[in-house]
Amino acid sequence: MNESPRERIPSYVGALVLFGSMWATVAQLATRRGTQGRFSLLDVVLGGVATHKFTRIVSKSGVATPLRAPFTHYEGEAGSGEVEERPRDEHPQHTIGELLTCPFCLAPWVATGYTGGLLWQPRVARPWAVAFSVVAVSDFLQHAYARVRTE
Repeated sequence: MNESPRERIPSYVGALVLFGSMWATVAQLATRRGTQGRFSLLDVVLGGVATHKFTRIVSKSGVATPLRAPFTHYEGEAGSGEVEERPRDEHPQHTIGELLTCPFCLAPWVATGYTGGLLWQPRVARPWAVAFSVVAVSDFLQHAYARVRTE
């Protein structure tokens, strides 16, 4: 079954409502704690790097394939421990599959969770950001090292 984008609108609306609800919760947390807009530059930079790496792991790593399998079709290896997958055609698996295979699509969701974490449990959110930022730097160095070795 191959649905048109128009037929997927109810799933997209559901995803947008869920995302909007997440942001409403984050805004409510910020208001309750009186911390709206009070994030350090370090929180933003670490969160950005960590969000990049975390979404890459969730959406592309071979190890996370079981998380995506109910919503995707395997296409093949992509190198550096990553795989290519495409969303299933069926509704609502397609919408979830789109989110889970696209690091750009997944990033706002992860960033929202991280922002909420900074407000609700900063002692958990910051170490999460540090850990995945360290992994991102390590990956960059692995690629640089491999490139230098082959030249």
